Amino acid sequence: MKRFKVWSFVLAFSMVFGILSACGTSESPNSEGGAATESSSGETAEQPAAESAEKGNFNKEGFPIVNEAVTLSIMAPDTGMQNWKDMVVLQEMEKLTGIKLEYRNAPMDSFETKKNLVFASGDYPDMFYAASITPAEEVTYGAQGVLLPLEDLIDNYAPNIKKVLDEHPDIRKSITTPDGHIYSLPRIDLSAVWYRGPMWYNGEFLKALNMEKIPETTEELYAYLKRVKEEDPNGNGQADEIPFASVKLDDVRMFMLGWWGIYNEVIYSDKEGKVHYTPMEEGYKGYLTFLNRLWNDGLLDKETFSQTDEQKKAKGKNNQLAIFSDYLPYFTLGGEPDPEDEMMKPLKSEIADSPVYGKHPGLSRGAFAITSGNEHPEATIRWIDYLYSYEGSTLFDLGPEGTLWEYTDKANRVKKFLDVPGGGDREEFRATLTPNYGIVTPGVVDNDVSKGLKNEYDQWILEQNEEKLVPIAKVPYPIVYLTEQEQEEASKLRSDLDTYVKQMEAKFVTGQESLGNWDNYVAQLKKMGADRIAEIYQAAYDRWDQ
Repeated sequence: MKRFKVWSFVLAFSMVFGILSACGTSESPNSEGGAATESSSGETAEQPAAESAEKGNFNKEGFPIVNEAVTLSIMAPDTGMQNWKDMVVLQEMEKLTGIKLEYRNAPMDSFETKKNLVFASGDYPDMFYAASITPAEEVTYGAQGVLLPLEDLIDNYAPNIKKVLDEHPDIRKSITTPDGHIYSLPRIDLSAVWYRGPMWYNGEFLKALNMEKIPETTEELYAYLKRVKEEDPNGNGQADEIPFASVKLDDVRMFMLGWWGIYNEVIYSDKEGKVHYTPMEEGYKGYLTFLNRLWNDGLLDKETFSQTDEQKKAKGKNNQLAIFSDYLPYFTLGGEPDPEDEMMKPLKSEIADSPVYGKHPGLSRGAFAITSGNEHPEATIRWIDYLYSYEGSTLFDLGPEGTLWEYTDKANRVKKFLDVPGGGDREEFRATLTPNYGIVTPGVVDNDVSKGLKNEYDQWILEQNEEKLVPIAKVPYPIVYLTEQEQEEASKLRSDLDTYVKQMEAKFVTGQESLGNWDNYVAQLKKMGADRIAEIYQAAYDRWDQ
């Protein structure tokens, strides 16, 4: 059995992006998007830019950005790993750009509250960094003139950002509010695949049961789970194996729905651009029927609807779980990374002969914004534009050359890791160098940054993605904005619908409600406004598509 003792920065950083943006309200296809209102702030960005540029202190190209130092205040969440003023990456940026930063940090767990207080008080920082500006905040505070429109600044002073937006017009559409302005900048990772962690097999169980190939259909999976229950694959002489483990189905729902041809658990658009409300689709019924079968036959963990993720992981470390979801299998099973713990291949079903997979859009909005109090917006956009370059990405993601890494072939951007100064954990040390740790930060993921740094396990994960997920993957629904009226209506409808769907999912799976009552359930969804939800998101999709 081949094991790998470490997993590298490459996976660590990419998963932080996936985890946080999946949890954020502005990026998930399950979210409602942002409300749009009319903006009267179209000229705000140009006036300070022109005034500052006329002073002769600002350089449109090259470094430093300013000839004489200017100080800008920056508000960002703090992960508690290092005081930002002591981070060498930010010190290097000051030397490079001539821009000093005044830090207004708040702990991650209270940052949203602090941000709301700042918006309410009018005491704005010059810029927000990794602040998870929501779509509603973008359009509300953009319309009020609090957040500056950035499109002219981008065109005139930010060539790296402009290049990305010109090459990927869908990204430009997804960060442009209906009033035509861009009020925030995103984190972009065009190689992102996962919304949540995929599903995994316990490799020891596969080996114990002499599985020559992993299941390819729901029937084959059912047969395998029956064997897990009956044949003691952990070899302890006890019937303590749990064939299928989950936490309230939240961790497996989206992955499983793809087996019945559905890309997302609430709203998705098909390949023809038609928007569907998932909980009343026939594929959703197929998903419920399969889980109910597992429940009735003792194959689905009886604590599914009550346990925590920590309780599930404890069962994994006790070698009781056959299949489960996590970002990496050893997060649940313990031990070291092991490629024998295979990624599940999405399954064929009685409804979908070819499964599908809902892919991450590779975009996390609201990572950076400039406020109306900023007297140097053109210098600020140049400062952040550096993070969208290869050099800026390398500095902010890895730290300065010679600390944790060095080039082995600079012309081809190939690198190698250096020993951690003083020993210890590489990621924890990196967190003392750069703000780009544990938060979704502005910038673009450049694959050249990690060139030469991927270990064998990193490479194996990428190969699993390419083999099993990418060929059937599609972004479930584009990142859009709702109008103010749509937002208000959708929020009211979704509040009741989401609660009802969640309750009925548990009842259908556990048999408290017979699936013979499916038609009554669908009728109730329609009565509660399910069709209207689909109409609202169809209208938003059509605007985006135009």
